[in-house]
Amino acid sequence: MNKPRVWLTRSIYAPAVQKIAEIAEVEIWPAESPPPPEVILEKIEDVDGILTMLTDPIKSNILDRAARLKVISQMAVGFDNIDIEAATRRGIPVGHTPGVLTETTADFAWALLMAAARRVVEADREVHQGIWRAWGPDVLTGKDVYGATLGIIGFGRIGKAVARRAAGFSMKVLYHARKRDEQAEQELKAEYRDLDSLLQDSDFISLHTYYTPQLHHFINRQRFAQMKDGAIFINTARGGLVDHEALLWAIETKKLAAAALDVFDPEPIPDNHPLLNHPNVIITPHIASASTQTRQKMALIAADNLIAGLNGKRLPYCANPQVYNV
Repeated sequence: MNKPRVWLTRSIYAPAVQKIAEIAEVEIWPAESPPPPEVILEKIEDVDGILTMLTDPIKSNILDRAARLKVISQMAVGFDNIDIEAATRRGIPVGHTPGVLTETTADFAWALLMAAARRVVEADREVHQGIWRAWGPDVLTGKDVYGATLGIIGFGRIGKAVARRAAGFSMKVLYHARKRDEQAEQELKAEYRDLDSLLQDSDFISLHTYYTPQLHHFINRQRFAQMKDGAIFINTARGGLVDHEALLWAIETKKLAAAALDVFDPEPIPDNHPLLNHPNVIITPHIASASTQTRQKMALIAADNLIAGLNGKRLPYCANPQVYNV
């Protein structure tokens, strides 16, 4: 019997590839950059499974060409790049990798928060450029984190993990979510607020909600205007949640002291975007989950999802469980 054929849109952790290769013929896109859409269109016609990244657009027109496709396994928690409804209509389960990157992403949100608060990146850039300012009372002064108020928008696994870390800095933690979580409020000493109140009272605002088309530009000029003067804004969620023209306004008017973003819309950020001209704006290339251990775990989960789908079994982590009722 011929082995099923699979295509990986990027090279991943070798033991995960070996695991897949035990049951399937594996082809891997050789470049570090994402494959162009026309390549995805070509490859998807002749494979039984595909392992994708967030940067791979798997839309309805591509799935129309996927006559053999049994499973899509995404090496990410999110799946905004995949047309889930189209996959479900075609009976194709979509795997993802939730849970495993919670603590790593929370660590990174804190890295951004601390770096923005104390102007770490700005100071580092100056030294690398040969600038070492003489000590002075106002040289590269930032904001204290200890004892400040942290506002968390979105209180799922990652939002709660960020809140846990705030205890070590004796911060007051406010949160906003669709539903109150009274148990978490007690455990984490967090206070539920409506969004307006949270924006007005927080020294630091960290965004951790999911993205849907209805939440596009959820953080807009009106929201930035509501924030406390001199607040710092952090986004490790999704770029589409933020109106970046509005963020530029908040930075240029000094409404915000700083911003730190791990995500953008579009990605990559255009190299002429005016936010890149502001030293108090930190932008990283979507690397919040990029610890070696976490990426290895993600690869192994993605491999398990892919193998389950090829074998006609239920995916351990399925983004569209309704597919099994179709």
